[in-house]
Amino acid sequence: MPNIPSQVDVLIVGMGPVGAALAQLLNRHGTRTLVIDQAQEIFAAPRAIALDNEALRVLQMCGLEDGAFDKVAIPEVRMHSPLFGQYSRAVTAGSIDGHPRLVTFFQPELEQVLRDRLKGSQHVSVALGAALVSLTQGSDEVQAELRVNEQTRLVKARYVVGADGANSLVRRILGQDFKGKTYAEDWLVVDAKQVPTHIDHVEFICDPKRPTPHMVAPGGRQRWEFKLNPGETREQMEHPDTVRRLLAPWSKGQDIEIERVAVYRFHARLADKFKVGSVLLVGDAAHITPPFVGQGLVAGLRDVANLAWKLAWVCQGLAPAALLDSYGQERRPHAKAMIGLAKNMGRLVMPSNHATAFVVHGFMRLMNVIPRLRSLFEDLEIKPLNRFRTGCFVPPGRGARLRRGQQMPQVWLKPQGGGDVVLSDDVLGQGMAMVGFGVDPSSALSPKQSQDWIGAGGQFVQIDPRGHMARESSLRRWEDLTGALMPAVVPVGWVAIVRPDKVVMHDGPLSQAPVLLQQALALLGSLNRRRPPPSGAASAPRPAPVA
Repeated sequence: MPNIPSQVDVLIVGMGPVGAALAQLLNRHGTRTLVIDQAQEIFAAPRAIALDNEALRVLQMCGLEDGAFDKVAIPEVRMHSPLFGQYSRAVTAGSIDGHPRLVTFFQPELEQVLRDRLKGSQHVSVALGAALVSLTQGSDEVQAELRVNEQTRLVKARYVVGADGANSLVRRILGQDFKGKTYAEDWLVVDAKQVPTHIDHVEFICDPKRPTPHMVAPGGRQRWEFKLNPGETREQMEHPDTVRRLLAPWSKGQDIEIERVAVYRFHARLADKFKVGSVLLVGDAAHITPPFVGQGLVAGLRDVANLAWKLAWVCQGLAPAALLDSYGQERRPHAKAMIGLAKNMGRLVMPSNHATAFVVHGFMRLMNVIPRLRSLFEDLEIKPLNRFRTGCFVPPGRGARLRRGQQMPQVWLKPQGGGDVVLSDDVLGQGMAMVGFGVDPSSALSPKQSQDWIGAGGQFVQIDPRGHMARESSLRRWEDLTGALMPAVVPVGWVAIVRPDKVVMHDGPLSQAPVLLQQALALLGSLNRRRPPPSGAASAPRPAPVA
């Protein structure tokens, strides 16, 4: 019988990669959490395969150091047409915010790494083989009925998070509509190893006869997805003879190791609300994205980065429960925009007939002749920015230098006096941060104001431009080696207030630091002189890569 506490702050239903990431973030915030999953083991076959720089940044927040799991960096995504050849591409080489722009990975390995980080946790209990039966919401808690080994257990939680996938029981209990579309097309996905044909990128073979995405993955793997034609059945397509025939262009007559064969149907759906009372939805329980832009798991990781610190702050008395209302305000519009992008990409990948393919792919080919239009796709400018319209930040006004409601750029920092070069998120840590650029941000505050900030879970950080010799500071100082923040974005003497998910909450000159602090604390609704969340679980700063 797994250890199941009778009362927790947060109950997470579902321990796939999204639920496990949320559990690890809450663990690092010191929040009493129970995470359950009715499955005893990790599903061994690969499912999600792509992560972008934003997802990798969230995993960094979870404490996963570079090299914690296997990845393959993808330099480009190519679009092929039988009529026009390579008619378009997206350049995914290089890095953003300290991480590759696009990688492929092996999902079971990532899930295992996230679960391993929870072993021995003082804050998070894990109950595998425990299934949710029902939820009952009260005025200040939720009672969950669980079934474990044919026995019933009752757990009281302040908040419940449904991370239980596309068929979410939590969402159904809430009576939430899951509006959108289930596409009529079925697809055969094949994962294989020991393939003699080498590939180092992602390609979409946009043939109306049989659209086929194809990509490389860690461990010598490759993946194909073949669209089923009318009249083809699951049994026919999953038969070994059919799989061998479809892979013949790449197998070159050699035997290859087939790791998974499955037929699936994709969806584009979005819940009306991500929060109902004290119950919240994340990942596929809240939204399902078609696979054509590799954003399904990425969207779920964005959810938990946004939600985890808010749950922690509310549960620890650092903010009122109303803070959680900003989760849906901030995340739902972007999730909807990503679903729209994926649907549009699907129209490029799977044209319904040759006439449509000629028009669509021909238009894309013509776009490549015009540099500005080409860059929309090639430089991924069509990808919706993860920038909030409303939520827990001060709306930008005149004089703002940073993009409030969007993550602060992450840069490599060098500590003054020597030491390892680290990424700035690791320096900012798990709490709120008032960052001074070339200045000590606390120097403009009274002792009481500084104490109020620390009591609200905040800290002070000073980042200097490269080679800058600032006046005396009481803080440990960090030097921006990249120039991506200073002087590219902010000048010396600027101050920013950054949330635990690294979203810019407010910014302005040092002289306005008391006003910035007052407005940020008002947004949090907290002037409590409480101890900040534990920082002992924070990861060691990440060393810079060796050149």
